[in-house]
Amino acid sequence: MAGATVEVSTPTEGTSRWLVVGLLTIGVIMSYMSRISLSVALPDIQKSIPLNPASIGILLSAFFWAYTLLQTPAGWIVDRFGVKWPYAVALLLWSGFTAATALASSLGSLILFRVLRGVGEAFLTPASIGYIRKHFPERQRGLPVGIFMSGTKYGPAIGAPVAAYLVQDYGWRWMFVLTGTISLLWLIPWILFVKGEGPPAASSQRNKNPVSWYALLSAPVVWGSLIGTFCYMYFVNFCVTWMPIYFNKRYGLSLTASGWYTFMSFGGMATVAILAGWAADRIIARGYNPVTVRRAFTIAGFVVGSSELVGMLSRTSSIAMFWVVFSLCGLGLATANYWALAQTLTPASIAGRVAGIQNTAANLAGVAAAWFTGILVEKTGSFNAPLVAIGFWLVIGIGCYVFLVREKYTLNSV
Repeated sequence: MAGATVEVSTPTEGTSRWLVVGLLTIGVIMSYMSRISLSVALPDIQKSIPLNPASIGILLSAFFWAYTLLQTPAGWIVDRFGVKWPYAVALLLWSGFTAATALASSLGSLILFRVLRGVGEAFLTPASIGYIRKHFPERQRGLPVGIFMSGTKYGPAIGAPVAAYLVQDYGWRWMFVLTGTISLLWLIPWILFVKGEGPPAASSQRNKNPVSWYALLSAPVVWGSLIGTFCYMYFVNFCVTWMPIYFNKRYGLSLTASGWYTFMSFGGMATVAILAGWAADRIIARGYNPVTVRRAFTIAGFVVGSSELVGMLSRTSSIAMFWVVFSLCGLGLATANYWALAQTLTPASIAGRVAGIQNTAANLAGVAAAWFTGILVEKTGSFNAPLVAIGFWLVIGIGCYVFLVREKYTLNSV
């Protein structure tokens, strides 16, 4: 029951850090609301701009091109300059390009605005996870990570029905204008109440005991986290990009009905993520090994997530959709804990870079899930092959957390 000796800094205490976590969570909710809005609007967009399944796959993956490439540079900038102003500029960019999507008139212009949105949103996860790593000790980290990561699920949960109603009542162009401009209001409390941090307090430790890029990229725990993150996010990104289309094409659901099923899936996943992060913190506070506890929650989430294959084999839509919702909710067991686990096993001085690298893997999964699903649907005419691919990656993810993400591979300052 002894705790793992992996803490390398003393995070700050205080209630102001929870205000920042709350704003970061609202920010990620807005981000994911706007991400799923394109998927929801696609049936309406296709009335104006002809799109086939392959071109839809390219369009849905386009956001992740710049977003993925900029994850590690964004992490470095956050480690170097703090969270406040890089995040503020980033939100201004992605909100503006979301609204500008209303001007699109072709597949090319849709792709352009999608890529530019990815540039703005690249700072979101490295900044948020890096902040939590540096301001919360290990025994308290699961809850804030769970709250923040719940936003990545509440965003699609709320965004799908909201976007559906906006498209239905005002059209897809006004939907993008409204979701983009309203997000700018978030900047008011962020600028007024969040203090600028400047270079992190751990910089003196980093200069004395730097972690080289070679050490970082050759560590088994880092590679296990990267591959495991890819596997987790392949499923999630399939749901963010293709789920509304899947519900419509396979089960004949209307735009609003598919929006509500998406709400139940991601809303349930977000709630489980918060509860699982809190539960892991409570168990760790009782003296249990934090690495063992968070690995157990993560593996359990992957196992339950694999139950989506049961839904694929079901012949009735109600049973199949129950398993879609159940599997995503179960995957929430892993959400907070696999992010917290990567930070536990690496030094605080490179928190932003670790989060950036990890989120690079997450968004390579976004490119792969959106693009590869489009190809499989185009070739097979069904969603069975994409669902099998999800199951395959979840099994690989279980292997990563069993064999690679282990305490003996903890990366320390050198």
